[in-house]
Amino acid sequence: MSRAIPWAYLALMFGFIYLPVGALVLFSFQDGTLPVPPFEGPSLRWYADVLGDEDLTAALLNSLLVAVGSSAVAVTLGFLAAYGLARFVLPGAALLRALLIAPMTVSYLIVGLGLLIVIQRIGLPLSLLTAGIGHAVINLPLAFAIIYASMGGQQQNAERAARDLGAGEIAVLRLVTVPMLAPAILAAFFLSVTLSWDEFIVAFLLTRFDVTLPVEIWSMLRSGLSPRLNAIGSVVFLISVAAVVLAELLVFRRRR
Repeated sequence: MSRAIPWAYLALMFGFIYLPVGALVLFSFQDGTLPVPPFEGPSLRWYADVLGDEDLTAALLNSLLVAVGSSAVAVTLGFLAAYGLARFVLPGAALLRALLIAPMTVSYLIVGLGLLIVIQRIGLPLSLLTAGIGHAVINLPLAFAIIYASMGGQQQNAERAARDLGAGEIAVLRLVTVPMLAPAILAAFFLSVTLSWDEFIVAFLLTRFDVTLPVEIWSMLRSGLSPRLNAIGSVVFLISVAAVVLAELLVFRRRR
């Protein structure tokens, strides 16, 4: 009996977490027009409808473009900041680290409104570029924190050995530092992609005509629920899971 209680608790916990996702996926195969019981299907009509919609496929590609581009920028800047603060003695280093991580505690709404004011002030038109800038801003603190936490003495000793053997700073970064920190860099990149892929508030505030998928889904929600929205949500969930699994495989393989 004592062993059954933890397993029951675990089953309830996973059921609480994944039941909404299961219902979303199940009713994406609904043959009727309403995503509610009784279940009528299975049918792929809504997936065919989603994949044949030019606006949705364009929004999907926009989301991928913004997620990958902003994550690459965030990870690059985060790596350079982490390397500088971990390897060099700088005045006020603790304050700089705090300032870099502080945006993680600020609401995305506040960040998005601030970026919107700045962007409009400098006259930059709202587009996927401005959305990418916003996502790079919100993902930079996370990328910095992940990479900085992985910079230990082992990497520093290897870098010193490379310099003693005549390697320059660029060669040390390219041949020693980056390969040794590859698991942390990949983890920061794929996590940033996942967060950017699902982000709505900043993308809504900083885009106008070319929108990302969450913004397109929001515009469709105003007309009510439908199995079509369930199909879109299932596709988004599948891509997010694929990104996480790919990150796990790459990071695990690197570590091994």
